[in-house]
Amino acid sequence: MGRNRHFGHSAGEFSGQNRGDVAPLPDRRLESYSRGRVRVDRGSLIHADRNVYSVHSRLIGEWVEVRLYAEELEVWYGEQVVEQTPRLRGRQKHHVNYRHVIDWLVRKPGAFENYRYREEMFPTIRFRLAYDALRELAPASAVRTYLRILELAAREDESAVDDALRMLLAEERVVTFEAVQEWMGRRDDVRPVTDVEVEAAELSSFDTLFEHKEVWDGFGDGVEAAVGGVPAGTALAGVS
Repeated sequence: MGRNRHFGHSAGEFSGQNRGDVAPLPDRRLESYSRGRVRVDRGSLIHADRNVYSVHSRLIGEWVEVRLYAEELEVWYGEQVVEQTPRLRGRQKHHVNYRHVIDWLVRKPGAFENYRYREEMFPTIRFRLAYDALRELAPASAVRTYLRILELAAREDESAVDDALRMLLAEERVVTFEAVQEWMGRRDDVRPVTDVEVEAAELSSFDTLFEHKEVWDGFGDGVEAAVGGVPAGTALAGVS
């Protein structure tokens, strides 16, 4: 957190300590937390408790207040909470949201190849497959095209972009930004991955299951039904 770190131990402030009286108890127990001020670096990241978290790129270069609770982390800016995320356990870990850094990456696409947290830029396996396909087809423009697709997911609908990539890859079509937009425009026509077609069964085919087989009357009267004049349960040697 650097020299500007000044984490406290409690969110509560006590009154009356200089008057010799006892401060009234709060209506509920105030949750304790540590806090400090940090500056958002040029990669849209902050460092808290030896871990890394991303914040929106509009905060690059700004000072924010970080509040560390037992289970979550809050980022405050301008007297408002601008980010809440589960607190990371341990040290040297990171939580990077592609939606926070996509603006920065679009402005600096050359940084993508060597970006330390590049794996976080693939929300699903299909995004990664699409990027690999772009690199094979047009390596010179692959990064810019992929970042435009990722920006579309951040701005519009990640699941819709994922569906579009799924269909393009399944049909072995060229993945382009325009093709993804086209699929998103007619998403209702895209068949869900969970759709399974089952042909209607011909019910008469079940009749053959009872030919030359043993059939028991299971209604509790102890009488065995007969098939072809032979009591059920009788060994039918030579009968196929």
